[in-house]
Amino acid sequence: MELWIFASIAAALFQTVRFMLQKVLSMNVLSTAGSTFARFAYAAPAALLATAFYIWGQDTALPVLDRAFWSYAWLGAVAQIIATACIVALFRTRNFAVGITLMKTEVIQAAIIGVLFFGAKVSLAGWGAILIGLVGVVLLSRTPGVQESLWKGLSSRATALGLASGFLFAISATSYRAASLEIASEDPFLRAGVTLTCVTASQLVAMALWLRWREPGQVTAVWRARKVAVWVGLTSMAGSFGWFLAFTLQTAAYVKAVGQIELIFSLMASVLFFRETVTARELVGIGFLGLSILIFVLVV
Repeated sequence: MELWIFASIAAALFQTVRFMLQKVLSMNVLSTAGSTFARFAYAAPAALLATAFYIWGQDTALPVLDRAFWSYAWLGAVAQIIATACIVALFRTRNFAVGITLMKTEVIQAAIIGVLFFGAKVSLAGWGAILIGLVGVVLLSRTPGVQESLWKGLSSRATALGLASGFLFAISATSYRAASLEIASEDPFLRAGVTLTCVTASQLVAMALWLRWREPGQVTAVWRARKVAVWVGLTSMAGSFGWFLAFTLQTAAYVKAVGQIELIFSLMASVLFFRETVTARELVGIGFLGLSILIFVLVV
């Protein structure tokens, strides 16, 4: 198995576990912002230590980080913070598998934005994949057990949160790849590690200041919940490193195609861990959306 494939599968698995832990924290212990902060609070120190140890072990110099690097890194960091908050908030209203599936629309949304604003072109097969994905979104937008119109379902808070998270994660992933490519090094591990360290450290500082201002007491609550929250940070660091490494070694389309295995992981977590009921409509919606994303990343 090629390294980028292994890295993509591992990243998807770690990301699923991290979202599972954040769902647990957001439902019982912390606010949405506090659960989001837990990811960065414990990931940043671990990333710093791991990267410092790698640089020391390789006996190499810390690369120069220019303005372009920091611009891309900070854009991605802010987008990721908001995207994470959206998906954690979504977990409060819909089951785990549906939340993750709506988040995965990032691939299709990125393509549509490219067509509308940047003159990008999408093949006929690509448009077909987008239409299949739209069917999936329509099916997933309906709240189980609630009679509502099509428009009400599509405009619901849960659907909006899911689509917003996907859009912002797309911006985040693109920005991180751009940031890592600004590092003058042929070592993919060094580029991934340095980018991850800079991003998570920035997110730690930004969110700590925000919580101190807007939600006093949440930083302390995150520390008190450290027995669970520390694993949010560690799985986040491992997942992010896997994505950064995979994007450094292979084009985004192939990485995202392999990363669709996360839909299977999330469905297993929803049923086996959270004991949530996944309706037939939701299963069909997940299938449609998963198929559309896979087709899209393979043909575009």
